[in-house]
Amino acid sequence: MKCNFRPCGMPLLIGSLPIDDHRKAINIVLEHTPEIPLWVQLPYYKNEGMITQFLPGIPGLTEEDDKIFINTSGRHFDDDLVEFYEEYISVIEGKKELDDSRFVLNPNVAEGFFVFLEKITGLAQKPSAVKGQITGPVTLSTGVTDREGKAVYYNEDIRDALVKLVAMKAKWQVRQLSKIGVPVIIFFDEPSFTGLGSSVFIGISPNEAAGLFEEIIEAVHQEGGLAGIHVCSNADWSVLFESSADIVSFDAYSYFDKFILYPDHLAKFLNSGRLIAWGIVPTLQPEDIEKESAVSLSENWRRKAGMLESLGFKLSDILSQSFITPSCGTGSLSLDSAAKVLNLTKEVSHILRKEIY
Repeated sequence: MKCNFRPCGMPLLIGSLPIDDHRKAINIVLEHTPEIPLWVQLPYYKNEGMITQFLPGIPGLTEEDDKIFINTSGRHFDDDLVEFYEEYISVIEGKKELDDSRFVLNPNVAEGFFVFLEKITGLAQKPSAVKGQITGPVTLSTGVTDREGKAVYYNEDIRDALVKLVAMKAKWQVRQLSKIGVPVIIFFDEPSFTGLGSSVFIGISPNEAAGLFEEIIEAVHQEGGLAGIHVCSNADWSVLFESSADIVSFDAYSYFDKFILYPDHLAKFLNSGRLIAWGIVPTLQPEDIEKESAVSLSENWRRKAGMLESLGFKLSDILSQSFITPSCGTGSLSLDSAAKVLNLTKEVSHILRKEIY
């Protein structure tokens, strides 16, 4: 799929805020990123955690003693798994409506999505695009375990079911957000991707894990959406550049030196018309947030993006294929730090667009 959307340095957020009010959250988003708003996850609520929020619908999902796991040894698990695939096939073949399936987001775990849809639909002026997000299949399948504590990634049946669950929930998001009448972006959040190839995830190679993306990216493309992969630490970026993703989102503040180690892959990715989300505004260390300014971060971006000029790209062309973002979500920060991150994201975008265009 060729990506025709051009963000031209517009600001974009990753997804979480440290507050407890979804309506307040969307107003904050619209204040800082009105051109490409997104629905917000609030980690204040337990059921909006990165792993738990998107698990409903998977066979064997169990909660005991505040622990959530997939009980593959349960008496009805095999029947439930068969039922899952039967429903999946029915939706794919058009025999069952996606809206009436287990693959929809529920207000009990994603209130922010429904508040967002209501708010954006009622705006007098449409945004340039809208963004949704979902935890990616690698992080989901390595982050949830069976009853014995083993990551369900190593269970091929459950891993495949999780991929299909993510793909269909992403598909449903695109379908709902498309009603607004502007381009739809879906980010797959993949913090676990950084641990692949290490002793943390034994036997899982980046190439093998990246293969899980193709099905979910295709689901987004089928609905006309753009698919992004967000990794907030280091990774084997060549694997992501070679995927079908339209957008690669990374921590440009802390890991650009690793990102630029794949110049040929990066050049091919950009030459294909695809996009980069530059996480140039730090979120990891409070001291970094405190010391930086919009001017210093704008200069930081110029210096780093300027290194791509040696690959044959003009700075204006790079910015046209770039979003300006925080390096990660702000849900774990203090409210003051989160507010500064959002302000910096907005201001850095403004400075770069004003100076370069």
